[in-house]
Amino acid sequence: MRKRFGNLLAKLTLPALVLLYPAIINAQSSHGSGNAGLERDFQEAMTAQDRGDLERAEALLLKLHNAHPGLFAVDESLGLLLASRGEVSRALPLLEAAVREQPSSDAAHANLGAALYNLHRNQSALDEFQRAVRINPGNASAQKSLGSLYMEIHKPDEAAKALLEAQRLNPEDSDLRLDCITALLAANRLDEAQQMLATVANADRSARAQSLLGEASEKAGNFHDAAQHLAQAAELEPSEENAWMLGVEFLRHWTFAAAETEFEAASAKFPDSKRMRLGMAAAYFGDAQYAKAIPVFADLLGNEPDNSMYAEMLGISCTAPMDPISPRCSVLVTYAQAHPADAKAATYAATLLMIENGDAQSLDLARKLLARAIAADPNLPDAQFQMGVIVQNNSNWKECIPYFERAVKLKPDFAQAHYHLARAYFRIGRKQEGQAQIDLQKKFARQEQEDLDRRLRQIARFVVEFH
Repeated sequence: MRKRFGNLLAKLTLPALVLLYPAIINAQSSHGSGNAGLERDFQEAMTAQDRGDLERAEALLLKLHNAHPGLFAVDESLGLLLASRGEVSRALPLLEAAVREQPSSDAAHANLGAALYNLHRNQSALDEFQRAVRINPGNASAQKSLGSLYMEIHKPDEAAKALLEAQRLNPEDSDLRLDCITALLAANRLDEAQQMLATVANADRSARAQSLLGEASEKAGNFHDAAQHLAQAAELEPSEENAWMLGVEFLRHWTFAAAETEFEAASAKFPDSKRMRLGMAAAYFGDAQYAKAIPVFADLLGNEPDNSMYAEMLGISCTAPMDPISPRCSVLVTYAQAHPADAKAATYAATLLMIENGDAQSLDLARKLLARAIAADPNLPDAQFQMGVIVQNNSNWKECIPYFERAVKLKPDFAQAHYHLARAYFRIGRKQEGQAQIDLQKKFARQEQEDLDRRLRQIARFVVEFH
């Protein structure tokens, strides 16, 4: 969100401080002739700053600060000067002092809020921006900064309120209008967003306006229009963000071939973008091109060996119907062994080992991984099922039953578990119960395809929510 709304400090300027200065000097009239020297030095500092001689301005303001502690105009000006040079930590105590010296100044609270924001102290920054707009609701810069920060902390309703007020105060600010629309869409206030979008001048030549039109069309269910707007945004401004949004739009609606095309091109153009590679792999997976998807997921996990999301997506891919199994799936087994608390990854890795070759060594490792998975999450039906399969394959018919019973209890429509449980019941003479399980297996026979569809939706959801 910082990219979209910009640096909050940049939105706050010095004119309010300059206007406040004469009142400050008048308050120091008891200093007599010293007052004239103070005013002269301060004005000289402001003149130096205006002509870009920041070192001279800083030296003069520091001299004034040391000689006349507690002056609002000096502390505020010096604080803002340091902040503008990127020395926000040095600026902070000065801006805090200025607020104490003149607590009724909305500009002082807003400037302090901007400094706190740049130091990633968002709650304190929010408090200062709120104070600024309570003191002066007509401070458009403070309202805009307040709205931007509300967006960053995921409070779009509050953001929309502040940004709309800033827009009312500054109706000619076209970027602010787009900020308002962004907040309205995030708050699911679609009608208001669409009404405001209709007032955007030259929207057909604005990449950001086209992107927002695409988002609005998506929320309205007009998926074709959404893709067209997002494609136009990417053409007007071929940025990483716009390419990502277009690819995600195709992925969201399972238009996998189009998503592949977009993400392949974007990955070549933005080779350092992890999310482009992620989107490309998801598109391959959705198009059942598992052999293409797996190396990308494996590379992502290899670069971030503790990333559970990448491990899960690699696990989904490696256990999809595929022949032959990609050797890159070994990355999943390595991850599972190093992360015993990740039950899902351990289950996927064990399933892979059982599918891949089924030799004694692989089955022993699969059993150990499943034991870890069940210990970490006893309520994971796939882990219970796969352990039951291992036990059943060793002709331990009675011993496998508790695993399958647990699996179907956790997931009543688990067709394969019902089938394996039926086999076990028949083998130990519980024929009536076995037939009941066969009936359930038939009832949920289409579950296998639905499970595959679920995995497609799951992997697409991962990518859609990634950013």
